[in-house]
Amino acid sequence: MHTGEDEQGLRKILDMTRLISLVLLALHFYFYCYRAFEAWGWRSAITDRLLSNISRAGLFTNLLKSKLGALAFLAISLIGARATKDQQKRYRTVVIYIIAGLLCYFGNYWILQLHMDTQTVAVIYMLITSLGFMLVLTGGTMFTAVIKMRFNNKSVSNRENETFPQEERFLENEYSINLPAVYQLKGKTRKSWINIINPFRSLLVLGSPGSGKSYFVIRHVITQHLAKGFSMFVYDFKLDDLSIIAYNHFLKNRHCYKVHPEFYLINFDDLSRSHRCNPLDKENMLDITDAAESARTILMGLNREWIKKQGDFFVESPINFLTAVIWFLRKYQQGEFCTLPHVIELMQVEYDKLFSILRTEKEIEVLINPFVSAYEHGAKEQLEGQIASGKIAMARLSSPQLYYVLSGNDFSLDINNPQAPKILCMGNNPQKIQVYGAVLSLYVNRLVKLVNQKGKLKSSLVLDEFPTIYLNNMDTLIATARSNKVATCLGVQDFSQLKKDYGTSQADVIMNITGNIVSGQVTGDTAKQLSDRFSQILQDRSSYTVNRNETTFSFSKQLENSIPASTIAGLSSGEFVGMVADDSDCKIELKAFHAVLQNDHSAIKKEQENYQPLPVVRQVDNTMVKQNYLQIKQDVENLVMAEMERILSDPALAALVVGN
Repeated sequence: MHTGEDEQGLRKILDMTRLISLVLLALHFYFYCYRAFEAWGWRSAITDRLLSNISRAGLFTNLLKSKLGALAFLAISLIGARATKDQQKRYRTVVIYIIAGLLCYFGNYWILQLHMDTQTVAVIYMLITSLGFMLVLTGGTMFTAVIKMRFNNKSVSNRENETFPQEERFLENEYSINLPAVYQLKGKTRKSWINIINPFRSLLVLGSPGSGKSYFVIRHVITQHLAKGFSMFVYDFKLDDLSIIAYNHFLKNRHCYKVHPEFYLINFDDLSRSHRCNPLDKENMLDITDAAESARTILMGLNREWIKKQGDFFVESPINFLTAVIWFLRKYQQGEFCTLPHVIELMQVEYDKLFSILRTEKEIEVLINPFVSAYEHGAKEQLEGQIASGKIAMARLSSPQLYYVLSGNDFSLDINNPQAPKILCMGNNPQKIQVYGAVLSLYVNRLVKLVNQKGKLKSSLVLDEFPTIYLNNMDTLIATARSNKVATCLGVQDFSQLKKDYGTSQADVIMNITGNIVSGQVTGDTAKQLSDRFSQILQDRSSYTVNRNETTFSFSKQLENSIPASTIAGLSSGEFVGMVADDSDCKIELKAFHAVLQNDHSAIKKEQENYQPLPVVRQVDNTMVKQNYLQIKQDVENLVMAEMERILSDPALAALVVGN
């Protein structure tokens, strides 16, 4: 802590040093201009004796020694000089003063050789030397002020202070994802590795459009996990951006699997390149809770606002109704017609026939009784409020193309089955996101339940643009799938997007339980949350205060955020921040990173030029699609007719007929 006595003591020392420089300069003048001083009568025996003693010490053996000594003491006195309040000083002015001063100070030795009067030569020499001394003094004082100002403002954005050591080791295991990068540390560029050694603790990839999520991160998750023998599911929001990568690396790495996997693709826009799969397959619809979960997923996918209203009467009612229809078809003739297209068509049947048929299945009686009661008591408005919203939403899926894909059974969704591993890609279309997203949500929901089981192969779920589908209990998957070797990679543009589609509480849970986070440019609350997640580091702080007489400087170290929110908001494409999770077998001390990921662009471009197109599964024409569509409608008509005949012909069941 500085006190007044310290300040005064420092000033006295500096003044004494400067006085010594003046004394040395005066002695220099007296020695080399002695005859002039003798002529003026400015000499004495004492000064002569003193000068003689000093000269024997070697100070005046040549002209420069004494001058350099005086200049050295002057420089020492300037080191602790206070900067004045003038903030307009610039290096150019300082340099002019100092150079001019040095030229005058050292460049005037020739004056002593002039053939002129001794006294005149001495006066000219002392005046020019003194002028040089004063110019150096003035320039040095100005230089002290300028250099302190510049030191105080080393970096406008404080980027150099925000740098910190990062992991430079390449840490690989049979599950890891390793991303090469470079980072800055105290003004130097260093190579590093982002080692996601435990992807089973989930990976969340954040970044606004164009930040490079897919190109710099997600593509490497796909390629590296396929090279390590993972079964894989890829949700490709903009088909075929990721699917083409997965397919070609599947071809490249088939030899890495003990049992060769098969490649499957769901593509609603190009049916010739799409396999068919029934998400309500009877083999995997084991009890009524599976039907309830499927019903909730499909309706939440169609009505995103319902996610925030779960538990409301008019939200739960259509879910119960759809559950009843699904489970009825699962039980009817051992699930022969248990497909989503048949469910949609059966829901559109008239209430009296539909309720009569559903009442024959005892397991769903408790679900449909409220609807039957409302219908029989004439509460048509209430009934429409309970059911119509679900029927209208499901009717949006009544499409020949969707019916074709959803009614087939080319493969099952257990992608990590040790006997039949699969690489499965499902494509969405940004133009048809509300319809396709709901169906794909059902696929993913059923797939996750089958994958998250013990005794299966290691698997990787890559969900780009995750908020565009609805996956119920995603937090449970992240929390429990780790022990079953299920790695999840979620691509999200911004936390606010996740909150909008999943609700605040669910979004918070997903954000907070994810172990690995890689984020490109994001702003607002997302940037603030990420900044708070990273550790703080000691950073240098300097400040200056200007008053009437002087400028004072202070320097300190403070704990500050290593990656502020403003830095995250200003990241360039390919520049990412984040934190990785380690495990007990491989500890990572330096988990946080702020680096630029390094892709071999030429190699990737060459690889893309050699990509094979997605395979053609079968030749499909409009006649086949239309025929399948009409066949499903006919199946439902036949079902209703057969069941009504059975009910009416059996006296024990006739009492179940509604509307009599």
